[in-house]
Amino acid sequence: MIQRDFFGRWPLAWIGFALLVLGIPAIGFAHERGADLGAILPAVNATLNATSGVLLYLGWRAIRARRIEVHWRLMVSATVVSACFLVVYLTRVALTGVHRYPVEGWSKSVYVAVLSTHTLLAATVPFLVAVTLWRAAHERFDRHRRIARWTLPIWLYVSVTGVLVYLMLYHLAPALA
Repeated sequence: MIQRDFFGRWPLAWIGFALLVLGIPAIGFAHERGADLGAILPAVNATLNATSGVLLYLGWRAIRARRIEVHWRLMVSATVVSACFLVVYLTRVALTGVHRYPVEGWSKSVYVAVLSTHTLLAATVPFLVAVTLWRAAHERFDRHRRIARWTLPIWLYVSVTGVLVYLMLYHLAPALA
């Protein structure tokens, strides 16, 4: 049986909370030093996406090793980090709007392809994650496994391509311009 105590003796579930506790002062510090909040948030989002991807991979490894409690905490942590990402992303869009890729050519084609698949699949992730977690929490493991086989690769893809979109838009494009 899964222990639903989110803050159990293993501190893995605290990762999302720690990111907020450490991230908010770090953003405030950077903002006080003159950095524009709209310029800081994309890097925060990329960090949250990468963290979510790492937690998902570790959660997959934990379940393969039949470490169910660790798997549960890692997956809940990945969910918390992804929810933080969504809040920061919506804040960034509200502050700075949608960003266009500033360079023409091959890199824009690659960027649009990655962004398109990322966006389409990202729209499905909250629903897939909610159903997958609900089934695990209610011990419907047969149905949980069936949907988790779809949820995990889609969620991992969205996490990894989120970092790629950030790198292409904020680092590759300026280097090519």
